[in-house]
Amino acid sequence: MTKHAEVGDAVYQIVKLNKELTAFWGDAEGWASIKSADLLSRSRLDRQVSLSESLYHWIDVKDISDGDLILAWVNLGSLVEGTMMLFLSVYYDDYKNDLNDLKDSGVLTEPDYLTLGKLKKYFNKQQILKHRKVFMEFIELVQKRRNAIHSFRNRDIGNYLEFYKAVSDYCEFIQYVRSMLPYPDDAIGYGQWHYE
Repeated sequence: MTKHAEVGDAVYQIVKLNKELTAFWGDAEGWASIKSADLLSRSRLDRQVSLSESLYHWIDVKDISDGDLILAWVNLGSLVEGTMMLFLSVYYDDYKNDLNDLKDSGVLTEPDYLTLGKLKKYFNKQQILKHRKVFMEFIELVQKRRNAIHSFRNRDIGNYLEFYKAVSDYCEFIQYVRSMLPYPDDAIGYGQWHYE
């Protein structure tokens, strides 16, 4: 199997997973907390699906330009950010009760207003990914590469092979995050994880 085929399979799985998450979490009213259901109902999970499908644009490009590679990283960075926001929205009641530095003038910043840098800092501080620390390194890499969108300053953009690996890493990341989300007992096939 070629590298392109492998990353194509990863993109297929990413699209499938984000469709499942959108279908389930887009309508959590009645069993999720009121605030979680509100956050999730106003979120644009459908755009996570659309951004997932956009990854196909970057996997068969020959002689990818610097501009296209930067846009590919932006695409992936937005997906990573959205997955982390989804997690905090689901666990909103725990998130809002944490004593943390995500407050602006004493007011808690809602999960859907956090930047990738603040999400990364929060996930690290709360050790949400403590069993898979490699994901924190992955998030750090994506953040650095995505920041190349601020093109006036020289930033390393890596190369398309590094991007392909990051797409595969995101596929593993979204599967792991999904396994930590709580589901009602009748949602067969999903993991249970209690946020502590």
